[in-house]
Amino acid sequence: VFLFCVILFLGCSPKIKNAHSKGKTIVCLGDSITFGTCTTAGNDYASILARELNLSVINAGVRGDTTAGALARLEADVLNQSPFLVIVELGGNDFLLKVPMNQVYVNLTRITRIIQSRGSMVALAQIRPGFIWKGYADVYKKVARENQAIFIPDILNGILLDRDLRCDYIHPNDAGHKLIAERILKVIKPYVLKR
Repeated sequence: VFLFCVILFLGCSPKIKNAHSKGKTIVCLGDSITFGTCTTAGNDYASILARELNLSVINAGVRGDTTAGALARLEADVLNQSPFLVIVELGGNDFLLKVPMNQVYVNLTRITRIIQSRGSMVALAQIRPGFIWKGYADVYKKVARENQAIFIPDILNGILLDRDLRCDYIHPNDAGHKLIAERILKVIKPYVLKR
């Protein structure tokens, strides 16, 4: 039944570039959320994904990173790791630093296309913790649609409003990361199994 659902899902889902990638790892490219600020050892979402998928998942999260910063370290931190899938979680710091929305769009597009040019799939994790982020939040879906990337909606939905799921106003705790991992896993698992 599960295999049938996977086949049905892939049959109805948009075509994803490099769905048959020959890479060997998953890389999580992001900021302090990906890094795991406020989590205990082994409980950031990248570590949870590694356990759930029984695959090598590399945490390439850097505290305070922006889309421009991630673009600058793409070769060393991501492309050199031979990924078949790169999960991109960025944009929060761009918003806080008031980086223009069109620049965030340009940077995310460049990140996506460079990764894809090296034969890997890209999954864009949408950040939308509040109504004031709406314009930024829409950028993820647009970049994913235009570049045949996987779109993971609203990974922080409800988390930053729940004291039991966060340690401060912008960082999820262990329980929050478990929820993030579940949301990411739900979207990427069919593509991982397809390989």
